[in-house]
Amino acid sequence: MMDTLYADSVERLFSQISTPASIRAIESGQSTDAMWKEIEQSGFLDALLPESLEGAGLNLAQVFPMFLSAGRYAVPVPFAQTMLARAWLFAAGVTPPKGPISIAGLGVRADKGTVDADALPFGRVSAWVLADMGGDIALLPTAEASSLFSGGPGSLSASLQWITRPGAGIAIAASKSARVGLDQLAAASYAALIAGAAERVLAMTLDYANQRKQFGKPIGKFQAIQNQISVMAERTWASRMAAELACRSADWSPRFLMAALGKARCSEAAGLIADMAHAVHGAIGVTDEYGLHLYTRRLREWRLCAGAESYWASRIGAQLLSQPETTALAFICEELSAQAA
Repeated sequence: MMDTLYADSVERLFSQISTPASIRAIESGQSTDAMWKEIEQSGFLDALLPESLEGAGLNLAQVFPMFLSAGRYAVPVPFAQTMLARAWLFAAGVTPPKGPISIAGLGVRADKGTVDADALPFGRVSAWVLADMGGDIALLPTAEASSLFSGGPGSLSASLQWITRPGAGIAIAASKSARVGLDQLAAASYAALIAGAAERVLAMTLDYANQRKQFGKPIGKFQAIQNQISVMAERTWASRMAAELACRSADWSPRFLMAALGKARCSEAAGLIADMAHAVHGAIGVTDEYGLHLYTRRLREWRLCAGAESYWASRIGAQLLSQPETTALAFICEELSAQAA
């Protein structure tokens, strides 16, 4: 009951602050300060922290519906990533700073004092980056980096470069980060966001198919359209289940195999769902005034964030090949049993 109350409250919050108008404004360069202030004041960012640290003491499975809502409303700030980053930092003995935090488990290079983060998700709207620089972990302030827009229209990603190691940055000992990799944190978060955005896209497509008439009846009555919507629905709910697996955990941290499976499955579905939604909508679906692109663009962008399906499939394969005596099904069952315990 308690986690349902939290989820309902988050849903109401996002429905009020992450409207199509506010998303468009932030994509065009408007400040995120007002939106982030609302999120901070809600207290949800510390839901994964124990009550002794003024958190809510929830586990990852319980906050999964919150992550799903963030995807459903295409929230243009790193809400899920900040929640996970704050929990990770507290577990590492570091007090997290205020402000939105992006997670960079991949794509960060450090060489002779220079740090580069390529195509960082939410790089345009983050105050901090929790970055894995090949084993060394650091919390880096975006204010001290040069920023280069690195996405398509409306993208919130940016490539960041720190010429010298940031003075306000926080180095974190590698031993403290060994338990949970930043890549699996990011993978679980983006799996949930994809699943949420897919639900919104499917709902919009169903509404349009039932309202748009051709030859005297709704286009949703035509078998060709029904077939496309059926495939969309199957992929959407498969993504929902995969994302839920990615976030199935008795504490704040995702398990590697579940996060990998969830992200691989959700990324695989994202492009197909977006393509079919636009096919059903026809010409109106590609207009700027119609809001479908606010969610399908996110599906395509989040598909690549923290590694696309091919990357995570290769990681899963490598993990299984390292244990040749164990079948894939047995390995997954062991993971699920460990979580239940």
